[in-house]
Amino acid sequence: MKLRKLRIRAGWTQRELGDKIPLHHSQIAKFELGNETPPKSISDLMDKLLGADGDLSDLWVHVDRFPPTDAFRKYKEYEAKATAVHKYLAHTVPGLLQTEAYAREVMRQALPWCPAGEVEEKVLARLARKSILDSPAPPLYWVVLDEAVIRRPVGGPSVMRAQLGHLLEASEAPNVEVQVLPFSAGGHASMGESVTLWSFDSGPDMAYFEGIALTGLVRDRRAVARHSHRYDRVHAAALSPTESSRFIEEAMEEFDGCEPT
Repeated sequence: MKLRKLRIRAGWTQRELGDKIPLHHSQIAKFELGNETPPKSISDLMDKLLGADGDLSDLWVHVDRFPPTDAFRKYKEYEAKATAVHKYLAHTVPGLLQTEAYAREVMRQALPWCPAGEVEEKVLARLARKSILDSPAPPLYWVVLDEAVIRRPVGGPSVMRAQLGHLLEASEAPNVEVQVLPFSAGGHASMGESVTLWSFDSGPDMAYFEGIALTGLVRDRRAVARHSHRYDRVHAAALSPTESSRFIEEAMEEFDGCEPT
């Protein structure tokens, strides 16, 4: 998202930026979509061309890049060890708060090439991770959801209504907080990306973000502090937990009226 914003601000098309590097415009598209990470030399050159003042170079330096399977393994490892988790999600309910039907539909849509049996295995694995919140010493789990997460009828009205009901039920636990960032809040600090912040009993805080320009794990303290600052701004713009519960209840009622007759 950052790369795309900088390119648009400069008034260039993907082809024009590619010509200046030089690089095929399809490669620029892959960088912007997060499908590939640019080499350090290309990242530095784009930073200079787009007048990013070091932002793109800093992102490249501070992000740990893993193969997809290793990245997910690392994510699960830190998720299980964290004493506090703060998340902003732009598109879906977080895995630990998903119902089985919602998780299945998310997996089915995200992995259209996977056979049904493999999708079911992934759904079961996701549901098993939910035990983290039921452990004897569960982490603080504070989630801010974009309104789009609440409004999008993933799996249809009945699946979505059950999912929203599950969110309300989960938020009654003393270690779980759910907030909604409404559309009326306008632009915000994490547009186009989701972020997770982990705190631990021992060791520094860490961040994990998923965006259009780049996805990865962040350990550098200064970079983590920047992500935390952005999350704090989103958190401050969101509805309070009480107001969010009312918002979710109203959305549930709207899905009640969406059932086919």
